[in-house]
Amino acid sequence: MSSHRLVEDDGDPGLVLRVLPGVGYTAEGPVLARPAEALRAVGWTVRTVVWDGRPDFDVARRVYADVLRDGVAAAPDATHLVLAKSLGTLALPVAVELGLAGAWLTPLLTTDRAPEVRDAAAGLGTSGVPALLVGGTADGLWDGALAAASGARVLEVDGGDHSLEVDGDPERAARALDDVTAAVVDLARIARSL
Repeated sequence: MSSHRLVEDDGDPGLVLRVLPGVGYTAEGPVLARPAEALRAVGWTVRTVVWDGRPDFDVARRVYADVLRDGVAAAPDATHLVLAKSLGTLALPVAVELGLAGAWLTPLLTTDRAPEVRDAAAGLGTSGVPALLVGGTADGLWDGALAAASGARVLEVDGGDHSLEVDGDPERAARALDDVTAAVVDLARIARSL
């Protein structure tokens, strides 16, 4: 079984970002690292889950739920924001339950192993929780129609794969990374204003 640790980078205790990576896409990957660094630069405290090994779905579900619940319990008056990629999006139902704003990058919308993610994403518009769904049209786990109907803000990368890379077009991939970062920073501004 995989173990994990929580890496803490302290900033303003009233602004807390939780970074929940995927299985093979760590928090050092650009679509997680760049937005996290942008928020760290403006004072956010960043708490990042780091896995030792490859977690399975059940372990990740439990760990990510605990990280969110424990984080809110430890700082109930803080503004909390979730930045999750792929497997990290297993936390989406818990974030909605807790009323946490979230940026859900390449969410698991089409796999039978995570029906709760699809259901939670489909209901984002009625949840009242600020949310951003980001996916690529070349990613088999992305459902653009569901995202568009969700009521969340959607950023779709034309030709983007599960890493939001665009095969053969590094300039478009770089623009997508800029767009993702700007959208996450804007979501943080919205979460802060609530």
